[in-house]
Amino acid sequence: MAGIKVFGHAASTATRRVLLTLHEKNLDFELVHVDLKDGEHKKEPFLSRNPFGKVPAFEDGDLKLFESRAITQYIAHRYEEQGTNLLPADSKNISHYAVMAIGMEVEAHQFDPVASKLAWEQVFKLFYGLTTDEAIVEEEEAKLATVLDVYEARLKEFKYLAGETFTLTDLHHIPVIQYLLGTPSKKLFAERPHVNEWVEEITNRPASQKILQ
Repeated sequence: MAGIKVFGHAASTATRRVLLTLHEKNLDFELVHVDLKDGEHKKEPFLSRNPFGKVPAFEDGDLKLFESRAITQYIAHRYEEQGTNLLPADSKNISHYAVMAIGMEVEAHQFDPVASKLAWEQVFKLFYGLTTDEAIVEEEEAKLATVLDVYEARLKEFKYLAGETFTLTDLHHIPVIQYLLGTPSKKLFAERPHVNEWVEEITNRPASQKILQ
């Protein structure tokens, strides 16, 4: 059986979400580079792996997946006994699992759209020789501040967003946070002590450091 392959780009936050999970699980894998500037993700053979033309795509033997958060959940369940447990401590407790699931939904629908816009304006635009739109940055920072206020209240009660252990809920945030820490928007984390402590902890994990290398 063939090993694990990730078809993506090392700078992509979605690809990094999957790479982080693999590193946390101490799994061997191959990263197959997809050239986004050349539009390789919009052509065959990549479209046969993800018909929506977005990285990453994933293979584990005969299994083929796309959508980064679905891939991370597959890895966390399929390899639950290896490396870091990324599910609730009692993964069979449906209530605990539901709390993690809420956190993943909040990340996907409340946090990431705003944080990704800020990363695009302040980081990725520079790669393409474009100019940051400060009006958009100001607007999106206000939205992100609202989300982080909710996180601050949650993190006053718990070490991590889904409870007292690190889970996929936390992991999914890491790639875009790493980019924002290199921008003026990092102040939004620093201004909230519990959020700031959480950010420092999750971004300094060994797996988090590996995806920066």
